[in-house]
Amino acid sequence: MPTTLFTQNTIALIWDFDKTLIPEYMQSPLFRRYGVDEATFWEETNQLAGNYRKRGYHLSPEIAYLNHLLTYVRSGQLGGLNNQVLFDCGADISFYAGLPDFFGHANSFSSDKPEYRKHEITLEHYVVSTGIAPMIRGSAIAKHLDGVWACEFIENPLQPGFLRQKELSIDATAEIAQIGMVIDNTTKTRAIFEINKGTNKNPAIDVNSKMAAEDRRIPVPNMIYIADGPSDVPSFSVVKQGGGRAYAVYNPAKAAEFEQNDRLLQSGRIHGYGPADYRPGSNTFQWLRLHIHQICDRIVADRETAVASKASKPPRHLNATPEEEAAKRAAKTPTQASFLE
Repeated sequence: MPTTLFTQNTIALIWDFDKTLIPEYMQSPLFRRYGVDEATFWEETNQLAGNYRKRGYHLSPEIAYLNHLLTYVRSGQLGGLNNQVLFDCGADISFYAGLPDFFGHANSFSSDKPEYRKHEITLEHYVVSTGIAPMIRGSAIAKHLDGVWACEFIENPLQPGFLRQKELSIDATAEIAQIGMVIDNTTKTRAIFEINKGTNKNPAIDVNSKMAAEDRRIPVPNMIYIADGPSDVPSFSVVKQGGGRAYAVYNPAKAAEFEQNDRLLQSGRIHGYGPADYRPGSNTFQWLRLHIHQICDRIVADRETAVASKASKPPRHLNATPEEEAAKRAAKTPTQASFLE
């Protein structure tokens, strides 16, 4: 008997991180911990590609800052940096007003009405970021997240010949030494399709597998993508063109970010924008609540329409006409009539 893989009653809020959930870059607590000048680090990072080009090298801008972090580790300025330290630094990340409480509010939106509860609509939160995954996992919002796509480092890389070793040595003073995962502004769209197809919930499903729309775990129309600006245009486009919602946020203290988001709206890249303020009553809080409700309403309508179209009406007794009822009464004997009436 044919069946669908998923019930498609889940909504996904997919979040960028830096400048979307937090006002600064997530690496700031790391630099403060080690006494590294943050402005200098980013200035150097921005100049890497140009300087390497003069030497005949081509550097992908997306991995420039990750490579430079590793250079700082090797030089000793970030000596001893490992994934546990990154995780611990995540606890020092400061969030915009209203976070992390907003995640709980958003989850409740999907059960605000009896019909939402009847259809067991749920909401999930994902972070897709070019930042560092262990820091996100160590932050105050981690317990509210259903998944994180971000950059990762490897400590103590396996050495040549490791396949022939029966035991691998363990170094208690591990440092990050290699890049394990890179998420850039283009590969963010891959994460969206992994959420869409459910590969994060069922490893047997490959993101490149061909899947019918009705078999995908979270249809794109059930998604809202929230980010801060032009670097997220590929993801905005995938979600918006697929029928989902695209929403941009800006720092209320920075007029340039407001103008940037307005240009995104005018060019049709997003559905709306608002301040990065997630407190009840704020424009962003109300916009997200409204659109979560609209998605819930559409899920309810779709599911009830599906039931009506696939379930035939059961047989029932037909009401007799007045003439037929009169004929039946006339045909009854007095004994029968008195008993039945």
